Amino acid sequence: MKFLLRKDFNLKNKTTIFAVLLLLSLSLVISGCKVTNSSLLNSEKSEGNNKDPISFWVATDVHYLDKGLHDDGQAFQTYVTGGDGKMLPYSDEIAESLVRDVEQQKPKFIILSGDLTNNGEKSSHEKLTAKLKRIEKLGTSVYVIPGNHDLFNPWARSFKANKQIIADSITDKDFTDLYSDFGYNEALSRDKETLSYVVKAAPGLMLLMIDSSQYNNNQKYGFPQTDGRVAASTLSWIDECVKLAAKEHASIITVFHHNLLDHTSLSIAGFKLNNSQETMKVLRKNGLNLVLSGHVHLQDIRRDPVVGKDDSSSPPLTPVYDISTGALAVNPHQYGAMTFDPLTRTVNYHTATVNVEDWAKANGSTDPNLLNFKAYAEQTFATSSYNKAMTSLKDSKFTEAEKQSMATVMSKLNVRYFAGTAGSSSADIKALPGFKLWEGVTDNFLSGYISSMAADKEPSNVSLQVILTTQ
Repeated sequence: MKFLLRKDFNLKNKTTIFAVLLLLSLSLVISGCKVTNSSLLNSEKSEGNNKDPISFWVATDVHYLDKGLHDDGQAFQTYVTGGDGKMLPYSDEIAESLVRDVEQQKPKFIILSGDLTNNGEKSSHEKLTAKLKRIEKLGTSVYVIPGNHDLFNPWARSFKANKQIIADSITDKDFTDLYSDFGYNEALSRDKETLSYVVKAAPGLMLLMIDSSQYNNNQKYGFPQTDGRVAASTLSWIDECVKLAAKEHASIITVFHHNLLDHTSLSIAGFKLNNSQETMKVLRKNGLNLVLSGHVHLQDIRRDPVVGKDDSSSPPLTPVYDISTGALAVNPHQYGAMTFDPLTRTVNYHTATVNVEDWAKANGSTDPNLLNFKAYAEQTFATSSYNKAMTSLKDSKFTEAEKQSMATVMSKLNVRYFAGTAGSSSADIKALPGFKLWEGVTDNFLSGYISSMAADKEPSNVSLQVILTTQ
């Protein structure tokens, strides 16, 4: 949500969008799919008891930035300050902490659902894949798809002193070469037209990894296209992959970068798939009832039909859930910790926070920000939200004390909103004088945003239990 505005629409608008952003939340041949030898090996894996529940994680919007691309100078600091809340100065440490968490907890696999890099820099991809190789050496498989930031990105930059310098980016072929060991070599089938693939991640469970990003025109446009859609070829290919899963009596979890459902009540384009209704029809027809996504950066769980909404269809529609996991790069730096029980087909999801402090202590860091990362990250996010709120209120009629009270409300709500807890725990914030002041504002976008953040939300945004259908 990058604070509920379309992400990176164009270079001219980037600073304005990001300023409001943080303020606002501030390959068998199957319809063209080919078989690979590695996919056969993958399907023959049989570790342990196939009936035992397995644990796995999903993380998204890592936005990794190679430390070698910046000198922590003026240009970089200006870029970070004017951005959308990504903790880019500690991007490497966050990624290293994720590796350590994997080493300590040993999930069977981890899903990375796009926006792997800050702006598609080649060296960022190379450094990140080196970390992913270390994860796989620990015994945890990694499965990735690209996001709208990752390919053909004209905004790939390095930062030196007071200058931004154009950096090398990568193509779709480069992506499959670099990430070949993280899903593509293991793929049971691949879509002809996109970087989508299906993989057997565990006994009785397949991952349908859908490339929803639109990047082929980025160089022509001069900026990365941020909105997403599922190609017609991919929608047809999904039908065939479901048939493949049925042969193995496997369940499927579908993964997009972009959202299947709206994760905000505000009318803002660019986050939900452009052809979400068409995509939903294909998923529902095939009994695919769980989607994992990212892109919007905030932690939110939605279902269709909406909880409590009367369903007049006959027979009633089977609920389809879309879990948008918060960006790993943004406070509170969460991922989704999940389990799958092959006997009951039950999937459990709950949020977990990457343990940067543990990594820092284990590596002998003396950086107080890293040793106290949870508090530091939250305060940094909150302060940035507060400051940008104050800037937006600069020319308003309110007194300085009232502006400060309103900015405090924005800051506190923003922190909880991105963590996914505002909808269940904001009574104390609603009681603040600043909240009442926002309620009296009718001609400001922020007042609607405040109301949206503070709205009661069911079910939970941070946990879910769902039973997958068997194909």
